[in-house]
Amino acid sequence: MTDQLKAELLELAVEAAERAGTFLRDGRPEDLGVAATKTSAVDVVTEMDIASEKLITGFLADRRPDDGFLGEEGASVTGSSGVQWVIDPIDGTVNYLYGRPAWAVSIAARKDGETLVGVVHVPMQGETFRAALGDGAHVNERELRVGTAPTFAQTLLGTGFGYLEERRVRQAEVVGKLIPQVRDIRRGGSAAIDLCDVAYGRLDAYYERGLNPWDFAAGDLIAREAGALVGGRPGDGPSEELTVAAPPGLFELLQGKLEELGAWHD
Repeated sequence: MTDQLKAELLELAVEAAERAGTFLRDGRPEDLGVAATKTSAVDVVTEMDIASEKLITGFLADRRPDDGFLGEEGASVTGSSGVQWVIDPIDGTVNYLYGRPAWAVSIAARKDGETLVGVVHVPMQGETFRAALGDGAHVNERELRVGTAPTFAQTLLGTGFGYLEERRVRQAEVVGKLIPQVRDIRRGGSAAIDLCDVAYGRLDAYYERGLNPWDFAAGDLIAREAGALVGGRPGDGPSEELTVAAPPGLFELLQGKLEELGAWHD
């Protein structure tokens, strides 16, 4: 029953994510980036975010009416089936606002608290990352396997920054101490894509403080199914406090350095 359920949930998640991605790509005003600093432009993105979430929840509720929902834009339904959909209708909204391609639709399905499937659809890259628990991870038709752990000095490290000024200042301090120790640091603007990039090998490792469940739920499973380790502070899973993803060997080293630097607090 679990294999059948996973297959059903994954198929629905892929279709819902791709429908929302098409809506967002085709419905984005061409001049949105020109007015990116104007309140009206931000309002349009907010409206697109809300509309994308409604499209996803409506599609899924039609097919599985007893499931619950947790979404960035306020979707909160308990449900009675034990399955909960965790949805980020636009992960990377600032990128979307400015017309940068690194934004995604992220959908995960949990049952009794365990993530069974995860999908991250990146419309502007033509990529759909997907994973089912125990069945590996794929992007389109390609199987994903995390890269071999490099030395810390050769690590291409991804991260992100929060919106609050105090948090960003603290995050910059941590980055400043890490930069001399690694190959380089990237800030892509979408946690879901960053986690998938670890799975793909486009990043050696990734960490961030301040993520919500909808930011990492799908990408977490995709990275783990590709062979990465994903966690938070030592002994903890990924959380708002800290999320870390890397191949075995590098993960433990990065996690330890982040703990020493206090990357988990503002």
